[in-house]
Amino acid sequence: QVQLVESGGGLVQTGGSLRLSCAVSGSIVSSNVIGWYRQASGKQRELVATISSHGNINTADSVKGRFTISRDNAKNTMYLQMNMLKPEDTAVYYCNLKAVGYREVWGQGTLVTVSV
Repeated sequence: QVQLVESGGGLVQTGGSLRLSCAVSGSIVSSNVIGWYRQASGKQRELVATISSHGNINTADSVKGRFTISRDNAKNTMYLQMNMLKPEDTAVYYCNLKAVGYREVWGQGTLVTVSV
């Protein structure tokens, strides 16, 4: 069974940086899309960025130029480098894995808080 475990969240000041990690355990198919979503208090969950096993990247306009998604297939780990953080980036960040023919998998989430 595939499991996703996020880490790296925390409290940071406006303009600061954090790097989130998502460790993938279990057997996954070679063709997949893994990514980050976030949910702020009182709001719907939204896409942050995704990266396919082929390296195709999709990034939300709200974080373009500030956040960078990457993956290390050898380590079964995905990263989200977040720079120039803003208070509106405050949210619980979730790791997500999709593969055709398989159940979608979510991590438990990691909280990012950006103070003014």
